[in-house]
Amino acid sequence: MSSNISFSSSTSERYALALYELAKEKSQIEKTTEEINNLKEILVKSEDFKNMVSNPTIARHDQGKAIAKISEYLNFSIIFKKFLGLLTSKGRLFFLDSIINSFQRLVSINKGELIAELFSSKELSADEINIIQKDLSANLDRKLKINYHYNPDLIGGFTIKIGSIMIDTSIKNKLKRLKIK
Repeated sequence: MSSNISFSSSTSERYALALYELAKEKSQIEKTTEEINNLKEILVKSEDFKNMVSNPTIARHDQGKAIAKISEYLNFSIIFKKFLGLLTSKGRLFFLDSIINSFQRLVSINKGELIAELFSSKELSADEINIIQKDLSANLDRKLKINYHYNPDLIGGFTIKIGSIMIDTSIKNKLKRLKIK
């Protein structure tokens, strides 16, 4: 199982790096980042799109047609259209979410940003996320990008992961620690 995870991760990272290098070569990092973010939003919000991307029983041809329509609708650049076409024709579309995350990580690293994963027990507004981001950036004395995730399993509180550092203020974690004692 872990070899599959590392294969998936390394494959996604290679595709993301290839896209990043191509976008950089063509001076289209900002445009490609915007396109990646738009596609990520669709992936998060549309169960149909998520199913189409991850379902191996859907023919590549049908996936290609759907990707082409989305690309046209969102006015994706030639680079990004061809990249998505390549993923589809190679049967790698199911890596899309991992590739997007890897690409976003590459952009952040190259901007000198730290990346934090924030999980909260209640849905946070954009303003609340910005306040947390500003506070953490000030404390760490570095630019910080937050990837926010709502996690109702957390009973209360939040967790933040920055690199190998984990800050866990969730009630679930506190109850777990009490149970151990």
